[in-house]
Amino acid sequence: MTTTLLPALLGFLTGLSLIVAIGAQNAFVLRLGIEGRSRVILPVVVICAVSDGVLITLGVLGIGALVAAAPAVMVVIRVVGAGFLIVYGLFAARRALRPTALVTAAAAAPTGLRTAVVTALAFTWLNPHVYLDTILFLGSVANQQGPDERWWWAGGALLASCVWFAGLGFGARLLRPVFARPAAWRVLDALIALVMLALGLRLAFGL
Repeated sequence: MTTTLLPALLGFLTGLSLIVAIGAQNAFVLRLGIEGRSRVILPVVVICAVSDGVLITLGVLGIGALVAAAPAVMVVIRVVGAGFLIVYGLFAARRALRPTALVTAAAAAPTGLRTAVVTALAFTWLNPHVYLDTILFLGSVANQQGPDERWWWAGGALLASCVWFAGLGFGARLLRPVFARPAAWRVLDALIALVMLALGLRLAFGL
């Protein structure tokens, strides 16, 4: 029992330490959760968690060596991802300059399911760091656990992803009373703009 639970627990804690951070993906899920768009949140949470599961599995299978050996592909992902983040950051900055209350924001042109799905996929798969964090880092740590224990470790990391994104997406609605004021949206969107632009510029200049 200990030989399975301990690797799973270590995988859970390691995975959680990587994803609990202010980033583009988390900021997007947080905003959807606060807006209370229940029809959209579940698919986005599933996309984020399943994507992590696929990447972690590839890392455990040793695909990290192929990723490290394909710098040209990573450059393309970095450039496209940087452009996407910068554009999204500019939209967030514009919202910060023209904030609206939660009721108004929810009533005016809500994010459609298709748009939310495409955006979640872009935030996940156009971020070069996700390949470094999941395929290379988590994959290498998992493979240090032994042939059997590594899959328990990977399962713990995947569970961390599921718990985090579900909690972030569905728990964010508790903040809705705070975001009934336009000033709260201004602060949130300003922070999102700073995060997106900083990440985008960092990718663009290869920092």
